[in-house]
Amino acid sequence: MLNYHFSLVLLFFFSFICCSFDKHGGGLLLPAFGMAQNTTIVHVGLVLDLEILAGKRSHASISMALDDFYASHPSYKTRLLIHSRDSKQDIIHAASAALDLMKNTQAQVIIGPYRSSQAEFIINIGNKIQVPVISFSATSPALAPERTPYFVRTTNNDSSQVAAISAFVKSFGWREVVLVYEDTSFGSGIIPYLVDVFQSIGAKVPYRSIISLSVNDDQLKEELYKLMAMQTRVFIVHMEPHLASRLFTKVNEVGMMEEGYVWIMTDVIGNMLDSLNSRSVEAMQGAVAMRSYMPRSEEMENFTRRWKARFRQENPISEPPEPTVFEARAYDTLWTLAMAVENATVSSSSFRKLPQGYNSTDLGGLSVSQNGPKLLEAILSTRFRGIAGDFVLVNGQLNSSVYEIVNVIGKAGRRIAFWTPELGIFKQLNSTSSVSLKTVIWPGDTTSLPKGWEMPRDKERKLKILVPVKNGFKEFVNIAFDNTTNRTTVTGYCIDVFEAVMQLLPYAVSYEYVPYPNAKGQIADNYTNMVLQVSSQFDAVVGDTTIIASRSKYVDFTLPYTESGVSMIVPVKAEKRNMWIFLTPLSSELWLWTLGLFLFIGLILCLIETRINPEFQGPPLQQLGMIFYFSFSILTFAHRERLVSNLSRIIVLLWVFVVLILTSAYTASLTSFLTVQPLEPTVTDVSELLKNNKIVGYQDGSYVADLLKGLGFKAYQLKNYSSLEQYIDALNKSEVAAIFDDIPSLKLFVSQNCANVAMAGKNIIGKIYKAAHIAMVGKTFKTGGFGFVFPLGSPLARDVSRAILSLTQSNKMTTIERKWFGDVTSCPHGGDDDPGLSNLKLQSFGGLFLITGVVTALTFFLHISHVLFSKQG
Repeated sequence: MLNYHFSLVLLFFFSFICCSFDKHGGGLLLPAFGMAQNTTIVHVGLVLDLEILAGKRSHASISMALDDFYASHPSYKTRLLIHSRDSKQDIIHAASAALDLMKNTQAQVIIGPYRSSQAEFIINIGNKIQVPVISFSATSPALAPERTPYFVRTTNNDSSQVAAISAFVKSFGWREVVLVYEDTSFGSGIIPYLVDVFQSIGAKVPYRSIISLSVNDDQLKEELYKLMAMQTRVFIVHMEPHLASRLFTKVNEVGMMEEGYVWIMTDVIGNMLDSLNSRSVEAMQGAVAMRSYMPRSEEMENFTRRWKARFRQENPISEPPEPTVFEARAYDTLWTLAMAVENATVSSSSFRKLPQGYNSTDLGGLSVSQNGPKLLEAILSTRFRGIAGDFVLVNGQLNSSVYEIVNVIGKAGRRIAFWTPELGIFKQLNSTSSVSLKTVIWPGDTTSLPKGWEMPRDKERKLKILVPVKNGFKEFVNIAFDNTTNRTTVTGYCIDVFEAVMQLLPYAVSYEYVPYPNAKGQIADNYTNMVLQVSSQFDAVVGDTTIIASRSKYVDFTLPYTESGVSMIVPVKAEKRNMWIFLTPLSSELWLWTLGLFLFIGLILCLIETRINPEFQGPPLQQLGMIFYFSFSILTFAHRERLVSNLSRIIVLLWVFVVLILTSAYTASLTSFLTVQPLEPTVTDVSELLKNNKIVGYQDGSYVADLLKGLGFKAYQLKNYSSLEQYIDALNKSEVAAIFDDIPSLKLFVSQNCANVAMAGKNIIGKIYKAAHIAMVGKTFKTGGFGFVFPLGSPLARDVSRAILSLTQSNKMTTIERKWFGDVTSCPHGGDDDPGLSNLKLQSFGGLFLITGVVTALTFFLHISHVLFSKQG
């Protein structure tokens, strides 16, 4: 009985102390009801920023949860005694408060601190002395329960939302994002996860904007102007709400909350949207935020009503805001701890001194908790339905993976979608709708989808486009410098194509041409060196630049706008005639069919005339000779035998007509072969050049030199030339055995030297015109064709590629090609399909032979019928 009265006195004493302390100034929190006899008191430390709104909100949740839990569980044999300390928004004060609680009050559990940056030291100490540290708000991935098992996170890890953010970015096709985050361990903790997840979807992070907590307004504006000058328009913001409010206020001032911009905020801001002041929310209009999903229920509505009353009670001069997910999780954390303490059958505080030599004056008095291991196990195994949803800890962290994506419109966030790891983004929970997102209202109060990338609006900022200075091949790029006006004029096929493409872009791009290496006449020494300038100083290269693999490691190419490949031009020599040239006009197949038809006609004539014509009668050998003689004598119209049968006369008349046509065609074709000098290339394959150690040429500054070295040519076998005229001179003077170049350059060569150029197919020597003395022969080595060059990851390369596709499918491209190259397709060339030099084929006389055969067979059938009819008569 005495013990019972003593317990009551103790309770009133603690209550008096509690009320006499400032509510947020290091006082005690006790349940507002009596305790049964033999109740075990478990000391718990609470470290919060009690002088700011976030700390006051959490304190209201903890105190209400303490009362609610023991009101619902009056028979529990344990009671939590909360010792609260103010961390004063400082890492040192937070650590000092935690040490005080562990050392002087022997707290068996620490709840808090509120910020991730304050938690690291406390977690390490708790891990050392086996005191669980439970945080409902420290979300940084840098705080890993895997490394410090006595750290329990009763909220989401920041890294759990990166997949939701990347899914949102991917759904709109944005390929570049800029990360904007505070310069703390909390701010940087999520960054590696974001970079990795964006890399997995093919999105790049060209810049990271790190904002110091001590940044002033001028410095903030300076950083925003830097962002505005960039091309990327998608920004991911990860920082504490108070710094985010400052940031978005300045974002509005500098004009970066207009149409075309995309602002995506992480859940640390999204979870606090409903509690931000109206000025901050107004500055964020059109932004999108991730937010941990809390299902709406009667319990949540009841919690909200009672929480506001508790907050007003503890903070009479403050208007109660709406509770956020952090207040709900603080409430659930206290319930978890109270259940775990009871289930673990924790005894009175029992600590064992650390071994001597623990090197710190303050830390030397710490002891190891004997209840820590079983208390930690009980906390991790606790499962229940909390205010914020199902409370399940997995690997020391809350297992909550449903996020809602909200659009900041009006006074708060409007939900536009949900996200889960299993389903990705979808419009409604438990819905099969194919629509994944509600309509988003972007900055600038528009529903038009931002491209995610735009040219900088600074009118003075122009793209610097490198163009190569050339000695020859000026049809592709020609740079003319006027010393009088000090102006540079750039023209050519590549320039016309580029300017036509830029006109097809959906936005205006300001640019200027910069000659490489300069405008004073110095020639571009190496195209690869020019391409490498893009990744460091310049924005693009426009010219006859070939797409090859080695260059693509450093820059991005557009789709090609010309044919691809490298071939070679070689001299041709007169083909030797042989003694059988008279057989050439007719194909072998035609010769065989003609001979067969001759014999067939002779045979039918003999069969018809034998009965009635003495000239066709005689021994079998004589008749056989008559068949050959009469058939072939018709070829020269030398037959003298008289024909008796009218059927025979019809056959001969038709056959004479066929022979007339055959001889006329044969005579014309033979005349062509005898009068046109046949030519053949001196070389037909690269292997011949390598085998005979021949010297070959290439265009000055071209990558073709590397290609030839890769094929096996030595450096001394290579000679460079800078114009088409030099090509012809080198071949005519036998300086080189062949010249290698891109197909587009060879097309230009063909158009300008049509009378002197012939074509031959791969490994096939075609018949070449009399005036020809050069041929393009051999294997075509595949390359990517000509393309425009941009820095790695430049979205402009994608837009220009799309415009190139549109241009190549229009008549505009044909017009540009004719302007600079002429009508190349009208240039005659040799080959197997050349009708002037090809031998005659059977197909050309197929119809004539068919008619002859049918008429001959029909007359023979009539003859047989007549003979049979006469015998019967």
